[in-house]
Amino acid sequence: MPNIKSSKKDVIRSKVAYEKNKADKSAMKTVLKKFDAALESGDKAVAETAYKAAVVSVDKAVQKGILHKNTAARKKSSMTLRLNKLA
Repeated sequence: MPNIKSSKKDVIRSKVAYEKNKADKSAMKTVLKKFDAALESGDKAVAETAYKAAVVSVDKAVQKGILHKNTAARKKSSMTLRLNKLA
């Protein structure tokens, strides 16, 4: 544990940011799993709504700095291909 006051604050800020990022990443993963489940069910309409929610979630993760933009593009591309195969 640091002795300097500003360093103590840095540790607290870092922990708060870590917890927030962890929660945001977990929420994104949940949305992606819901999309996967919608694909497994085979219902095109449900899959399309889940796809839209997943894309929004991935884009928000990029804005928050949780995902790299290329990782997000790869995820969205993969989801699009899987959705199109369902048709």
